[in-house]
Amino acid sequence: MKEYLYYQDAMLREFDATVTRTGIEEDGRKFIVLSNTAFYPTGGGQPHDTGTLNCIPVIDVEKIGDEIRHYIDGDIATLTGDIHGRLDWQRRFDHMQQHAGQHILTAAFVGLFDAPTVSFHLGSEQVTIDIAVDTLSDEQLSAAEARANDIILENRPIHTKWVTEDELSDYNLRKDIAITGDIRLVIIPDYDYNGCGGIHPTSTGQVSAIKILGTEKMKGNIRVSFVCGRRVLEELAMRKTVLTDVARQLSVPEIEAATALTKVLTTQKMTEKALAHVKEELLTFEAKALAISDSHVLAAHFSQRSVQELQKLARFTATERPDAIVLLASGNEDKLQFVATRGTQVETSMKSVATKVLPLINGKGGGSDQMVQGGGELTMSAEQLLVAMQDALNY
Repeated sequence: MKEYLYYQDAMLREFDATVTRTGIEEDGRKFIVLSNTAFYPTGGGQPHDTGTLNCIPVIDVEKIGDEIRHYIDGDIATLTGDIHGRLDWQRRFDHMQQHAGQHILTAAFVGLFDAPTVSFHLGSEQVTIDIAVDTLSDEQLSAAEARANDIILENRPIHTKWVTEDELSDYNLRKDIAITGDIRLVIIPDYDYNGCGGIHPTSTGQVSAIKILGTEKMKGNIRVSFVCGRRVLEELAMRKTVLTDVARQLSVPEIEAATALTKVLTTQKMTEKALAHVKEELLTFEAKALAISDSHVLAAHFSQRSVQELQKLARFTATERPDAIVLLASGNEDKLQFVATRGTQVETSMKSVATKVLPLINGKGGGSDQMVQGGGELTMSAEQLLVAMQDALNY
């Protein structure tokens, strides 16, 4: 393990090696095995490298048994003898920044609050650590972030060292190590000592910066999301774009956007509440108008009415006319919806209405003897649907 180029020199971007064998997996993936490699395989929470071998794309790298397989997107027959490898350095260095940043931030939480990290995930956009605590206050998050960024600004060296199991007691390790044999330590002097098989830059300054983005509860722990290095700038650029757009739409300076947005949302909620009240009153008037009829079947069809509105109107109308059945239908863009209900003095089950009309519109619905509702395709007009509902009652 320790002889691999990615462990000998984490900053190595290109290398030369010899093809020792080629193969094809059962799933059809073609792979190359080299005499040595700077391509890091997936492992230790860090994603694999990508790049090229003699200009042929390397799309995945895995350690299978005692060999590292480079999966390629190209003609495997062209890769023989001596080859030249080139890493996608932006991807590799990003992973190194995020992984080293994780060590630094995790150590900050341990050092400040005795809050250990129990899992780590390096995603394509954000990094997460799950911390074994019930809660983390905003003050604790700010303190850990500040401590981590202080370590970065001090530009401390990041060393790696191979040790044996017997030598572990010589180091103040952040957490116990379960593996045996040769063990690789990643060391930030006087700050963090940890067993790790990942790849890191050679100094904390190369992490550039750490920014915590948020937290959430996760299986009894607190998951902290954050970004490091270039991702901090990308996150800042994204948030700047969003803030600028929000401020422009609100016609206020960016610094006043949050206050202005709060006012808009408060006004919107008040307007929605008032509108809902007005709609209730309108439905009451509609119900009274429907109830005026002498018929014991009160029917009406509409367009662009939600099933919720139809249900309210049907209930209001049945309250006005306990001796009547209320049938309502509406055509809404690409579907039909209907509601049927009965007054308290009526014994007829409304289920017969749903049973009859749902097949006619290839629809779904249900309900009780008291009320049914449903919707389906525009196989007919709302007026025709209403006629079918009336026929179902045999009135």
